[in-house]
Amino acid sequence: MTQIITALADVSSRYQALFVDLWGCVHDGVRAIPSAVAALQAYRQQGGIVVLVTNSPKPRAGVAAQLQLFGVPDDAWDTIATSGDSARAAMFSGVAGENVYFMGEWERDAEFFQPLSIIDSPTQITRVPLDQAQGIVCCGPFDPMADPAVNRPDFLLAKQRGLKLLCANPDIVVDRGETREWCAGALARLYTEMGGESLYFGKPHPPIYDLARRRLAELNSTITDTAILAIGDGIATDVAGAMGEDIDSLFISGGLARAETKTSHQPDPEALNSYISLHKANPTYTIGQLR
Repeated sequence: MTQIITALADVSSRYQALFVDLWGCVHDGVRAIPSAVAALQAYRQQGGIVVLVTNSPKPRAGVAAQLQLFGVPDDAWDTIATSGDSARAAMFSGVAGENVYFMGEWERDAEFFQPLSIIDSPTQITRVPLDQAQGIVCCGPFDPMADPAVNRPDFLLAKQRGLKLLCANPDIVVDRGETREWCAGALARLYTEMGGESLYFGKPHPPIYDLARRRLAELNSTITDTAILAIGDGIATDVAGAMGEDIDSLFISGGLARAETKTSHQPDPEALNSYISLHKANPTYTIGQLR
């Protein structure tokens, strides 16, 4: 059974590094969450390393720039691992072919197609219409407010042509302030349900954790998994991913699951236990909000 704690400082001395989710944990998609920023700053002042591990389809430079806009200071984190970088590495390795159909908001996601230096002899990627594509690169829906089912006709054609869908963000939904939006994971889930093949590179899947460990090793190569705490509000992403990697986790119940866990300042214990039992999850710790 999960242990409800009152602050990160209650358990942080047990860990040398944190793998910290961003959306719903450090910021709300509009602005920084002050208590979370203060907790991470205090942890770093004690010598801990903060690796931001996010299902954003952006490269890490794009996420760093976004953090500045949201008011998250640089001294609250050390390095960043994004599902976008993990997925980009796969794309430039050719897993979706050379000619790809892009799904997302181009003004936001164009940097996904920027060259990636860690890939030797990268595949030359060209964006083409769906009927000419060898694969799909999905950074998100064209309209984040539209039901994913609007993509069924295109997905039927893609499935019939045997196209793989590279999902740059496995999140199903995200809350931007008070507004809930669909993410790329919802489209990939639909494509899989329709019989298509979706490839995932963010939480809870292994590639992003491999990337996060490499980012951590650049700063300290001696830290083992037992000294890492994963933090996030996604029971099916952050907590499930940590469980799959055998890493301890801190579940932020006041994020995506605030209604189900009846979280105001802290979760209702009975509602929390019902929620994590429903999802067959076992977070090591739980707190209402990162603080």
